[in-house]
Amino acid sequence: MYKHALAALLASATLIGCSSRPENPVDHVTYRHEPLVKQVENGMTMQRVIAIGGSPSSVIDLPHGGTCNNYVLNRDGHQQPYYVRFDATGHVDSKGFKTCEQREQDKAVSGT
Repeated sequence: MYKHALAALLASATLIGCSSRPENPVDHVTYRHEPLVKQVENGMTMQRVIAIGGSPSSVIDLPHGGTCNNYVLNRDGHQQPYYVRFDATGHVDSKGFKTCEQREQDKAVSGT
């Protein structure tokens, strides 16, 4: 238990400066064994991601090309949004514990 708390604290401190709305590090611990979290890597094709995680709950088109898939992870009755973002060539370029809309909003605010 102590290791989980320490990992969450360390991840939280690292993420604070990374975006205007940092992800909850507890989500990484809670959902780390979910196939989308554990297996999806940057550079994967959209087809491979769908084979791993199934059909997304929604898909949005991005303003400068590419798409973003929204998923909902479920564990012990709790639901957590998770996004997988694809570049214009259909390869993963980002993923995390937010919705696609939250990710794009954060990106616009931070400029990254």
